[in-house]
Amino acid sequence: MSKLIFVLLLAALAAGGWWIWQRYSGFADAPLSGLEPGETLVVESGDSFAGVLAKLRAAGVREGEKLEWQVLARQLGAAGKLQVGEYALAPGMTPRQVLLAMRDGKVISHRFTIVEGWNIRELRAALAKASPLEHDTASMTDATLMQALDHAGQHPEGRFLPETYVYTRGDSELDVLKRANGAMETALEAAWSQRAADTPLKSKEEALILASIVEKETGIAEERPQIAGVFARRLKIGMRLQTDPTVIYGMGAAYAGNIRKNDLLVDTPYNTYTRTGLPPTPIAMPGIDALRAAANPAAGDALYFVALGDGSGRHVFTSSLGQHEAAVREYIQRYRQQQRQAQ
Repeated sequence: MSKLIFVLLLAALAAGGWWIWQRYSGFADAPLSGLEPGETLVVESGDSFAGVLAKLRAAGVREGEKLEWQVLARQLGAAGKLQVGEYALAPGMTPRQVLLAMRDGKVISHRFTIVEGWNIRELRAALAKASPLEHDTASMTDATLMQALDHAGQHPEGRFLPETYVYTRGDSELDVLKRANGAMETALEAAWSQRAADTPLKSKEEALILASIVEKETGIAEERPQIAGVFARRLKIGMRLQTDPTVIYGMGAAYAGNIRKNDLLVDTPYNTYTRTGLPPTPIAMPGIDALRAAANPAAGDALYFVALGDGSGRHVFTSSLGQHEAAVREYIQRYRQQQRQAQ
């Protein structure tokens, strides 16, 4: 009789174990209910497993007892190893997928793009709106910002490479700017190392300044070497650059979207109509193509260019003042014609 009882007990234990295993397996790989699209969970430094589970509950997860979550975490090697960060909780995820993501640190990535041609004011304004980036530079002047980036005394204009930077929750504006600054230094060094032998530029700094002007003069990639060629030839012969973007930069907040003839006569360090040579600093953030164009301008004899005025953004390049003046007249004629058609 005792042997029969023992067998029955073993059978009951086996059945109970099978039931528990089935329930556990069903929990681990069953889709979680209650999650909404776009739901996230943030694991912070110092969060306990119980605290993370409480955040899951607050996000709408109701499945599983605490013990089931703990057993699954131990099985996956996630117990005590949940990584800090922000995690996506998509509808249909299973407990196994949730814990594996937190164990492996598969955090949500965010992106911030520095646009080619932005100036430092535009860059800082965009950073201030970026979320969930931590805003640690809001109270900094440009000078203290560059000091924080270990470039004390350096002007911030043009120092950050236009590119898309990936960051995660907890990263700050300074984190992104350090990477962008390092990327610009690398790109500038690469462009300068491949510079033309006959370049009139004396340093990487001058290459960066010229690249920023090229960036503001055209959005057409294949025109950048031609634009750079015009300015390089002017620098070689001591001819003033006479480029509107530098004048606009020198006007600062006074620029209201339209440059007048009188503005070209107001002398500032950035007025290349009144001063010979390059301006004292870059005027924008140049991209890699503009850096390469400044270091390796296209050959030719053109000393002038003017917009076609046909909406393409392209330019007409000429080698004499007479040709240039004729191109300007054609531009004005096309512009006026478009104005009449728009009325």
